[in-house]
Amino acid sequence: MRVRHLLQESRYWNVLKSARSITLCSCTSNCRSRANVRQTSRQFATTTAPQAIAAAEIDFQSQRIPDGEPPLKARIVPASPSYFTGKPDFTDNLLTLQALLRKYQTYPVVEPLDAPRTAWRTLAQYRLLVGEPVKAAKYHKIVQILHRLNQIYPSLMPDEVRKAMEPYKRATNPHANVARPRTIDGFGRAIGLGRRKTSSARVWLVEGDGEILVNGKSLTATFPRVHDRESAVWALKATDRIDKYNVWGLVEGGGLTGQAESLTLAVARALLVHEPLLKPSLRRAGCVTRNPKRVERKKPGKLKARKMPAWVKR
Repeated sequence: MRVRHLLQESRYWNVLKSARSITLCSCTSNCRSRANVRQTSRQFATTTAPQAIAAAEIDFQSQRIPDGEPPLKARIVPASPSYFTGKPDFTDNLLTLQALLRKYQTYPVVEPLDAPRTAWRTLAQYRLLVGEPVKAAKYHKIVQILHRLNQIYPSLMPDEVRKAMEPYKRATNPHANVARPRTIDGFGRAIGLGRRKTSSARVWLVEGDGEILVNGKSLTATFPRVHDRESAVWALKATDRIDKYNVWGLVEGGGLTGQAESLTLAVARALLVHEPLLKPSLRRAGCVTRNPKRVERKKPGKLKARKMPAWVKR
């Protein structure tokens, strides 16, 4: 009886009933029923079956429903092709951008460095937008397509592409912020600010013969180590300007190494006010970018930031 009940609920009941290749029994032993079910499943698994299990396509225009009969029932097809996926919004976004890329891939593009600088949403912001746990590798595919679409010539950019890229942009573009230009004061001085770890430095740079004072003392008296003295004036030394400018600096906080490296950044920024064309040379020398590295804090239960005490079995 259990086999009959299961087969009646199955969608293959009518096919099995017409084939008459299975014998249903009501006895308590299950061996005969299992053998018949196994034999029938092997028969329908072959490709030589006389009938196809899947239903034929329904032509709704040619169907005429007689009066008094219920209307024909049909499954509603979802509007989104990714309705049954685990991440439908992300899949729709990816498919839409891929379709746009295929449509406009023949448009002329500019070099990546000449493309408009655009800040896209971060992974956390995109997850909040779609409400789905999207992985970083998946979102990276969307960002790659956005970079490629952003390289289309601005004068030839289609409105469809511009509207499709708009939801992925940040609310505020940090690349649009323009730094306030620094100027030389009436005494011919240019000021530069620099930081490293917990040290901060202010430098006034003026044309001269190479005299350097840090906190009112000479460079040798301030930094006993040769490496720290070279770090403090590395921006002038890398550009061969060591004997063309006078430096007067004020440093505070941190140790000697942090103070010396904060002077490096401050001197480089003050030098760029006098000679802006030296920026490529200073960047190659590593004097333009601020070093964000700091000492990692000590954790409880550890000897230092990551050092663990020796493990003892007993």
